[in-house]
Amino acid sequence: MKRIDLDDLPPKLAQLLAGVEEGEEVLLVQNGAVAGRLVGAAAPKPEGPAEASAPENAAEIFENFRAAMEDDF
Repeated sequence: MKRIDLDDLPPKLAQLLAGVEEGEEVLLVQNGAVAGRLVGAAAPKPEGPAEASAPENAAEIFENFRAAMEDDF
């Protein structure tokens, strides 16, 4: 999958893409021909339980990192 960072685009274009509604289409046109088509998707829903366990996940990640560093050095 290709990825476009909206921060890298001109503000007007970034605003247009960010404002696309679910199911709305955006045509990419070059020299009068359709070069691509984007379809707006629903915004991802925030996950409540995963956010609550984020500190636990972070602690586990840091512990694994520390153990790996101790093994290497």
